[in-house]
Amino acid sequence: MKVNELIDNCKLEIIHLGDGDAEITEPYCCDLLSVAMGNAPAGCAWCTVMSNMNTLAVASLADAACIILCCSASVDDNMKMKAVSQDITLLRTDKAIFDMALEVYNQLHA
Repeated sequence: MKVNELIDNCKLEIIHLGDGDAEITEPYCCDLLSVAMGNAPAGCAWCTVMSNMNTLAVASLADAACIILCCSASVDDNMKMKAVSQDITLLRTDKAIFDMALEVYNQLHA
């Protein structure tokens, strides 16, 4: 499934759309950046509440397909500008992390 399909199917808010055609491999849940840096699989839809600049750096290193900020996590202007400059897909939802990851999983296996 592509990022664009996930956005449409799950009604996700787009903060910045990088590569909408990126293929999502699996959901990934983690709020500890050092753990995500070593364990987030390439192509994942990373579900987290960590809305800071370091989250973007880790997503880039892990080659995540997108970041989904859950629980309506706030995003400051610096994070938005960095997502744009690094062309990282940054999305948001009011759903809890587990619920969003389960929704990604179900979409992948529908």
